[in-house]
Amino acid sequence: MSARTIQAASSDFAIDVTGVTKRFGSKTVVNAIALQVKRGEIYGFLGPNGSGKTTFIRMLCGLLTPDGGTGTCLGYDLRTQQADIKCRVGYMTQKFSYYEDLSIRENLDFIARIYDVPDRPAAVQRSLERLGLQNRSAQLAGQLSGGWKQRLALAACLIHSPQLLLLDEPTAGVDPKARREFWDEVHQLTADGLTVLITTHYMDEAERCDRLAYLAYGNLLTQGTLDEVLNAARLATWTVTGPELRALAAALRGCDGVEQVVPFGNLLHVSGRDAGKLEAAINRVRDAAHVWTRVRSGLEDVFISLMDEAKDNYS
Repeated sequence: MSARTIQAASSDFAIDVTGVTKRFGSKTVVNAIALQVKRGEIYGFLGPNGSGKTTFIRMLCGLLTPDGGTGTCLGYDLRTQQADIKCRVGYMTQKFSYYEDLSIRENLDFIARIYDVPDRPAAVQRSLERLGLQNRSAQLAGQLSGGWKQRLALAACLIHSPQLLLLDEPTAGVDPKARREFWDEVHQLTADGLTVLITTHYMDEAERCDRLAYLAYGNLLTQGTLDEVLNAARLATWTVTGPELRALAAALRGCDGVEQVVPFGNLLHVSGRDAGKLEAAINRVRDAAHVWTRVRSGLEDVFISLMDEAKDNYS
């Protein structure tokens, strides 16, 4: 084993980057991102569409070269060792990218051939069994539902035994049962030592991650554990129940101290970063018909607040 390989294997971080930047023309889509992901953890990478998440992931797995910054993925340099990174990372794209006129087994065999996996038939069979695909192995990929396509894509990502999985909105468009089963599998993979970086728009999924980062318009706005992210936002939130909530929401919007008024079923979430101004605004519309309760801000409240204060990088 070479000294370079020993160094790569001994790093405490699967991802360790500083100042990573990517531009397309005059537009900076990833702006000086610094991120560390520990080996064996699930890291949630969140943000609105167009925020730069996919571009960042493509730099991590060696498909794009950064215009600025330095760092490593699995101990290998992002700029000079992209080939080493590619063969050790599993990347699941947003769009299903396998051959729809091939069967599940044929798709997995093709991917195993690309990675030069030893004893391909055995490796394909293990993947089929692990993801519960063996009974459908002869079915054409184009005939699969969203949930089964998701399983095939994950099996293909794992066929070469990667050390890091980069999952780009893997559960978009699948039913709740398939989402839950997918996350059960992700947690089992990390229990077995794999590292996972996953992008998602689902707040319940974000809460299942060990740590989170939020990206908007190419800028990293916050990162940390769930508690750290919620506490750092310093966002005050109240809920209110009662009649005519639509009219109450209209009365609150635009008031000094009120930054968000969001319906959640039969109640409203009313939030602002200045707790005193927020409560003063609420006191002006309080009446006996409505029940107000101070609650801890949730991830959705926090991320909407971050998005509202972020500066658009469109030019």
